[in-house]
Amino acid sequence: MSNKKILVAEDDPGIIDVMKIVLENGGFNVTTAMNGNNILKLCEQKPDLIFLDVWMSGINGNEICKQLKAHKEFKRIPVIIFSANKDTKQIAEECGADAFLAKPFDISELLHLAHLFTNSIN
Repeated sequence: MSNKKILVAEDDPGIIDVMKIVLENGGFNVTTAMNGNNILKLCEQKPDLIFLDVWMSGINGNEICKQLKAHKEFKRIPVIIFSANKDTKQIAEECGADAFLAKPFDISELLHLAHLFTNSIN
């Protein structure tokens, strides 16, 4: 079992539930946020990875990612931007995200990215 912590930031409760179940079954500890304003505070818990939806209430994911990557303490936390937006890859590149995941996503792809980015952390 992994002790890796993943923060999932998404404002759709159905998607949050699915991601939480899948990631916990994959051996991860999962914290969730449904409002963009809570994310920087939750990062004080030092997650090993953040899945960040582009369209969040409060502050959008694009802006949150820029803030995280500019923050001395949080910039090394990998951020995976996800969205149903057709420009998700471009948005991820522009805000400095480490990867992107297009919705609807495949469960195996979600787990692959989670393992890939949490195993690369020293």
